[in-house]
Amino acid sequence: MRTRDLLTYAYSQIGETLHAAVEGLSPEQLAERVGPDANPVGWLAWHLLRVQDDHLADVAGTEQVWTAQGFAGRFGLPVDDAATGYGMSTEEVASVRVPSAELLLEYADAVAARSAEFLGGLTDDDLDRVVDERWDPPVTLGVRLVSVLSDDLQHVGQAAYVRGLLGA
Repeated sequence: MRTRDLLTYAYSQIGETLHAAVEGLSPEQLAERVGPDANPVGWLAWHLLRVQDDHLADVAGTEQVWTAQGFAGRFGLPVDDAATGYGMSTEEVASVRVPSAELLLEYADAVAARSAEFLGGLTDDDLDRVVDERWDPPVTLGVRLVSVLSDDLQHVGQAAYVRGLLGA
């Protein structure tokens, strides 16, 4: 198995698990908080997709699916188009109300397709390319890809857990 095949498979697990965590939920369920400052399923899913979209577009040198395919306008959220959810206050989290599970999963599928396209073109040598020099040591593409994968899988697990708490 090639590294790109392993990464493509690993990233595909995000979408499969996300579909199970989100499908069939109403907009109210997507926005429901199980505690005063808890992150709702809709925000968790939106956030993990925004991070994946943002970070992979950055390393690929492409426009994000969020803006390129019009999802920012279709979601109509009261946040900047560049927002990924990182560092949001509890009030800002509450303002991110996903219109529907269907739209969220359509965005998820578009991000997954773009990610698979990028990952499928990688070579092992590409993974050593430095993509962020703000850190010590500088971040390579391989490290960035694993970081995004880890973050996304944690958030999709949280979304599935919150869905369970909702009894949905």
